[in-house]
Amino acid sequence: MRDDRFRATYLIETPLDPSKVAEVMAGEQSCGTFTRVEGETDALRERARATVVQVDLLEEVGSPSLSNAWLARRGVAGPWRRARITIEFPVANVGANLATLASIVAGNLFDLGEVTGLRLESIDLPPAYRRRFPLPAQGLAGTRRLTGVEKGVLVGSIVKPNVGLSAEETADLVARLCEAGLDFIKDDEISADPDHAPLAQRIPAVMAAVRRHQDRTGKRVMVAFNITDETDAMRRHADLVQREGGSCVMASLNWCGFSAIETLRRSTDLALHGHRNGFGAFSRHALLGIGFGAYQVLWRLAGVDHMHVHGLQGKFAQADEEVIESARDCVTPLAGEVDDRVMPAFSSGQWAGTAPATFAAIGHTDLLFMAGGGVMAHPGGPAAGVASIREAWQATVRGEALEDAAGGSPALRQALEAFGGR
Repeated sequence: MRDDRFRATYLIETPLDPSKVAEVMAGEQSCGTFTRVEGETDALRERARATVVQVDLLEEVGSPSLSNAWLARRGVAGPWRRARITIEFPVANVGANLATLASIVAGNLFDLGEVTGLRLESIDLPPAYRRRFPLPAQGLAGTRRLTGVEKGVLVGSIVKPNVGLSAEETADLVARLCEAGLDFIKDDEISADPDHAPLAQRIPAVMAAVRRHQDRTGKRVMVAFNITDETDAMRRHADLVQREGGSCVMASLNWCGFSAIETLRRSTDLALHGHRNGFGAFSRHALLGIGFGAYQVLWRLAGVDHMHVHGLQGKFAQADEEVIESARDCVTPLAGEVDDRVMPAFSSGQWAGTAPATFAAIGHTDLLFMAGGGVMAHPGGPAAGVASIREAWQATVRGEALEDAAGGSPALRQALEAFGGR
C-alpha cells in the first residue's frame, strides 16, 4: 500500500458484473459519478480517483439479500453474485478529517442501485496517515497505570439498577463495589444525566466514596461516568470528573458522533471509555452496514481508549467468533509503527464461567472483564462475585479447570452452582 493511499475492503452482492460495480464504487466515492463529467480530466482522475485493487469472486445466491427498486425498474434479475472488493483512496482527498473519511469509505455506497448488499469490512491506513490523527490518551498502558493493575485482567462491573438510584444511593453502591475489590466501575449506557441523579451531584458523591476507599486501602478504582450529551455539556462534565480526581469518562459513540468525541478527546486526557450501543444496527446483517474491523478503526482515530466488544457466551446476538475477532482488533496497532492499542471491554452476560473460553480464544489478559449479574447477583454478595471472577481467571491462566479450582474456593464454587446452568 502506498503512503499516499488508504484502503477499504467491502463485501458486496449484485446481479451485475462485480468488477464493473467495483469501478462504480471507486468513482462514486472519489472524483466521479455515474458518468464522466465536464472537468473530470485524465490528470484529475490520475490524482484524485479511487482505484480498484482487488476483486475476489465468492458464491452466487438465488435471491437478493436486500430489495432494490433501481434494479427492479430495469428488470434485472439474478443470479446474485457476491464478491470481496478492495479499493484504494487518495489520502489527499480527505486529509485528517474523520467525518469525511467515514463519508468516503461508507456514505452513499450503501444506497448504490447496483448492489443488493454491501458491507464495509476493514480499513487499512499507511503509518504516515495514521499519525495525522490522535493516539489514545491512555490506551492499554495508561489504563493499567491509572488503575494500578500492572498485569492480569482488569475486573469491572456496572452500576445496577441501571436507572432510578439517587446520587447518594449511587455513591453508596459504588462504595460497596469498591470494597468488593473491583478495578473498574461504569455507569450503564442508559444512565447519563437523569433528573434523579444529575452528574453535577453524582460525580462529587461517587468520587468522594472512591477517594475514601483509596485513603483506606491505597487502591484507586477507575469509574467511567457516562457523560453522553451534546459536546459542550460533555466537556463540562469531563472537567468536573477531572476536578474531583476521576480518571475516566464514558460516551455512547454512535449517538454522540465523531466530531463530539474528537472535541472531547482534545479537551481532556481522561481515559475515554467507548460504548458501542447501537452497533447492532450497523452490523447484524451479513450483507449490510459496517463490520467491527472497520468500525473500531474509525473510533480509534477519534481517540478512544477502551472499546466494547460484548462477551463470549453472552446475552447478545454476536457469535463468539465475532467477539474474539473484535478483541484482537483492539490490541492490534492500526499501522504497525506506534502503540495505539486500546483496551477491549468484555461485557454482556459475563461471569466466572466465561473466563476459560475467553482466555482460550484470545490468549492474553490485556482486557477489561465486566460482569453485572456475575458480581451483583452472586449468592455470596458482590465481594464473592469479584473473588469468583479473579479466582476463575487465575485458575485459567495457570491451566487449571474451574471445577478443580472451586474445591478450594467457596466463591468460585458458588458461582458455578448458581450460574453454571445458564
